[in-house]
Amino acid sequence: MTTPPASVAAQTAAPADCLTGIPTRWVGPVRITGNTTHTQTRVPLATYESPLWPSVARGARISRLLEDGIKVTLVDDRMTRSVLLQTVDAEAAYAATVALHARTDELRTLTRETSRFATLLDIRHEIIGPLLFVRFEFTTGDASGHNMVTLAADRLLTHLVTHLQGVSYGSISANYCTDKKATAVNGILGRGKNATAEILIPHAMVTDHLHTTASKITQLNINKNLVGTLLAGGIRSANAHYANMLLAFYLATGQDAANIVEGSQGITYAADRDGDLYFSCTLPNLILGTVGNGKTLTTVEEALIRLGCREERPIGDNARRLAAIAAATVLCGELSLMAAQTNPGELMNVHTRLERSAGAVHDA
Repeated sequence: MTTPPASVAAQTAAPADCLTGIPTRWVGPVRITGNTTHTQTRVPLATYESPLWPSVARGARISRLLEDGIKVTLVDDRMTRSVLLQTVDAEAAYAATVALHARTDELRTLTRETSRFATLLDIRHEIIGPLLFVRFEFTTGDASGHNMVTLAADRLLTHLVTHLQGVSYGSISANYCTDKKATAVNGILGRGKNATAEILIPHAMVTDHLHTTASKITQLNINKNLVGTLLAGGIRSANAHYANMLLAFYLATGQDAANIVEGSQGITYAADRDGDLYFSCTLPNLILGTVGNGKTLTTVEEALIRLGCREERPIGDNARRLAAIAAATVLCGELSLMAAQTNPGELMNVHTRLERSAGAVHDA
């Protein structure tokens, strides 16, 4: 075997501080409170966009100055899979829905047979002519649940085709889930963890650390995130750059990166409270887990352990903790960017300074 020249080996070898071969930094710590966890932890971000590290670090620094830090409230937790049944007409489809919902307890029992971690929470449906779309909603423990819900849905679909009169197989995936697509249904009903991260920053801290005012950030949020997104035709979404933080966090913690499509849907809210800044980020589609495919990779497992997401806890609590950390990380980066954009030239100056300098990889 021919040994490559040292210069080539140096170019192709992954840096020692990289997760998944992508430049990675642990930023923070971030102080987080709420109904899932009370912690102070650094967070890993795998990204080629080097200004993201200091940007998130600025939001994290503010969280540490506040007793409650960033408060994250998890309001829902469910993973979905939709299936398609075919009938002869809408009347037959409607009759099938009546029979389907009457079998809910039976379907819950079948679900438990597919996995000890899967529980059927709810069933929703839509009828389009002779087509019956059925959206199953499950809990999936500490797994993100892609395969778990598909396995359960496949079992339920087979059972329904066998036992419901006048229906036939359409598809195991019917796009009413909706997986890795930006849709209204996910924004409304949620998919994965639905969480809101919020912070209340005193006036002096807004001035000293963000170099702006609550009034300016509130007005920019209206003009940019709300009006601008409406003008662009955004779907159940009004934020500046949730996708940046989520992708970096997902890659570093072994998540399915394509889920940032629906994960980046969310709404930023800002309010001037007598000079203090109230700022929140609501993310209804955080799809992540602490076990399952990709989580046994050495760097990923080390990251999850360091984040405190491999502890002995009730089933699902490690994944819910991870979701809270993800939501808080999004808020840190969103807050910092919004503050920067209230000041002419600040955003571009930072990008130019960090991304055009030698190596463009900086500690946060």
